[in-house]
Amino acid sequence: MDVGAALLYPFQWLVSAIMVGLHDGLSALGMPAASGWTWTLSIIGLVLVIRAALIPVALRQVKAQRRMRRLQPELRKLQEKYKGRTDPLSRQAMVQEQMALYKQHGTNPLSACLPLLIQVPFFFALFTVLSGITTAAISGKGIGAMSPEQVVQFDESSIFGAPLSASMLHGTPGGGNVVAVWILSVGMILAMTAAQFITQKHIMAGTVPAESPADPFMRQQKAVLYALPIVFGIGGIVFPIGVLIYWTTTNLWTMVQQFVLDPRAP
Repeated sequence: MDVGAALLYPFQWLVSAIMVGLHDGLSALGMPAASGWTWTLSIIGLVLVIRAALIPVALRQVKAQRRMRRLQPELRKLQEKYKGRTDPLSRQAMVQEQMALYKQHGTNPLSACLPLLIQVPFFFALFTVLSGITTAAISGKGIGAMSPEQVVQFDESSIFGAPLSASMLHGTPGGGNVVAVWILSVGMILAMTAAQFITQKHIMAGTVPAESPADPFMRQQKAVLYALPIVFGIGGIVFPIGVLIYWTTTNLWTMVQQFVLDPRAP
């Protein structure tokens, strides 16, 4: 096991343990253990557990965004001060003064990315777990907290005829409906990228001065605005259906949470 795999293993175990626990709970309530819908609700429940745990981080993020809004008059004054001055020394001086303002007020435009960064190891853990389902099922091994029997059960489960372990790029296991896999994948890719774009647009509108396209932080936020939906869109071709369910759910949660906690219209 290499260093990366060793660091990821605790997250793999935690993610799979939560998912298995939710699955067993739903089964105890009467849902069929082998049903793809039981596993789907377990994945959605995993999102709810992780995002509920991140609510304190989200609240700090919103507070940082509000401090950024209060900073806007001072940032505009700073932009007026350096308006028309494009020499390197002036640009450097403006950035240094901006950084001083951010430090003084205890905020940073990039604070909006913190919840996303915290979720990254959980996402990669789930991706590696679900991506290895078919291989583990063939070899009779478990993954993380999932027993060999649960691995086989998950590998054989589906919704609307689309196996949860299938993906657009890596194909559909035997017995799965290829058309269903493509329709579900494309639909969830569009939903998760749209939710990500709307969320980032709302965050950026409330935290970054729109009057200064030359502002390096403005350029960084714009890069995030357009880059993340592209990354998710391209990555969605590789993601198994189960991972797409996870990421679509978490992006929709983020969008709703952003408008609930910070409803100020851009």
